[in-house]
Amino acid sequence: MTKAERTRQFIIEQAAPIFNKKGIAGTAISDIMEATKLAKGGVYGNFESKDEICLEAFSYLTKSLSTAINQSMEGKASAKEKLFALLDFYTGRLTKSNTGGCPILNFGTEADDTNPVIKQKVKEAIAASQNRIAAVVKQGLQRGEFKQTFDPETFAIKMFTMIEGAILISRVQGSNDHMKLITSMLKAEIEQNCS
Repeated sequence: MTKAERTRQFIIEQAAPIFNKKGIAGTAISDIMEATKLAKGGVYGNFESKDEICLEAFSYLTKSLSTAINQSMEGKASAKEKLFALLDFYTGRLTKSNTGGCPILNFGTEADDTNPVIKQKVKEAIAASQNRIAAVVKQGLQRGEFKQTFDPETFAIKMFTMIEGAILISRVQGSNDHMKLITSMLKAEIEQNCS
């Protein structure tokens, strides 16, 4: 990695939690300058605009989130264990973290009417998240772990949507109670669909 690439990556890593906490409109270049200790020219020497930094920050945040989720499911033998690990990940990490919560939720809420490029990236992240869940259910169906009536795509939509809603409510209320209730309900549904 060249010095310029390292500087660019450093800016992205420092800006990402700021965008995730303060939002796209709420984040100023001065916030990024303060976090990186770079002058305005140092920031704009690596990026053409705040929008470009924002897009890279979203990609960085979602990649980091995806990696952490995959790690939480590593080593789990059954599809049920993988789904439970994913639910436990959300219960333990995103509602309690000080990085601003789920970037898919945060960026999606702000970009839906204001930023078509970010909106498209959020749509792709939602699809990837739902596809991960559906793939685990399909794996369980192929192995005979789940009843054949367990619909992977429908459950993936339900699980992802319920988790995102629970993240929002848990963060706004400063309590993990909603997330615990939702994950408990989803675990019960998974149990009901075990063979």
